[in-house]
Amino acid sequence: MALGYRLNRSEVALGSKRRKKTRFAVGHIALGYILGKASARSLKTDLNIPLAVTLSVIPDMDIILENIGLAQVVPHRGPMHSFVAALIVFIPFFAVYRKKAFPYFLALVQHALIGDYLTGGRLQLLWPVTSQQFGTATSIFSMENVALEFLLFVSSVALLFVSRDLYVLFRPHRSNLVLAVPTFTVLLPIFLSYPLEVPFLLVLPHLVYTFMFLAIIVMEAVSLLRRAQGNEGSSRILEKKGASARLAAAV
Repeated sequence: MALGYRLNRSEVALGSKRRKKTRFAVGHIALGYILGKASARSLKTDLNIPLAVTLSVIPDMDIILENIGLAQVVPHRGPMHSFVAALIVFIPFFAVYRKKAFPYFLALVQHALIGDYLTGGRLQLLWPVTSQQFGTATSIFSMENVALEFLLFVSSVALLFVSRDLYVLFRPHRSNLVLAVPTFTVLLPIFLSYPLEVPFLLVLPHLVYTFMFLAIIVMEAVSLLRRAQGNEGSSRILEKKGASARLAAAV
């Protein structure tokens, strides 16, 4: 995300090259959660936080598609960043869940409409209506953007505590496993490159999200394993009781 800082041609070219390798997840995740939570509260409906967080980074899955050779089919900031496409995909969800679907739609479309529109632009926001690109020529590495992302991160953490959503997140729930999507596709890969292209101010926020999501995923996996073992033990006990009952009846 960025504010109104204009680049000259050389800065735009440099930013374009670096953006191909770099994406900052902090702003998208934080804003997706904040807007999702705010809209859910105003609509008096519950928010599945792992799902909202995952939707907030889904448009950047086109980077993975580019890396496996599908750049010509699904280019970065192309159809997966389209507001029109997102609206079409959500029509069935609006029809079934009505207002309950809106917070998740907002968590998804804020990625392109706010974050990427303000940071570098060149988005196919209206695909398939038109392939025209929209957005501002600002830098993801600008101090304004870095400061804004950090502020959003701090705000999201404060909201997690104030709303007690942090405690909800650490409770066992199968939907917690979807946090593997942002963790292993946009957060962890950032730390696999050397030198790090993440600005110093955003290293800590990325680490906090990464370790928090990893802890939640591991706790949920352990919980599922224990429940599976408990169910298996219960089945064996029932089988033994059934066998004993049959034996007693035979005697």
